[in-house]
Amino acid sequence: MYAQELLPGRIGMVSGLFFGFAFGMGGLGAAVLGLIADHTSIELVYKICAFLPLLGIMTIFLPDNRHKA
Repeated sequence: MYAQELLPGRIGMVSGLFFGFAFGMGGLGAAVLGLIADHTSIELVYKICAFLPLLGIMTIFLPDNRHKA
């Protein structure tokens, strides 16, 4: 996991922070998308969600931290 490689001596702390942040953002995202659906339409929310996987593609641009031996 990329986040754990950043601080190898603190794997537990990094995992806790990473997963806490991820689940927290998921909860906030669900609330925001629900608000958007209430004010507009569920179809708009579906269109927004269709583009969310593109954010995952951006991980290609993260730096490579592997040590070359």
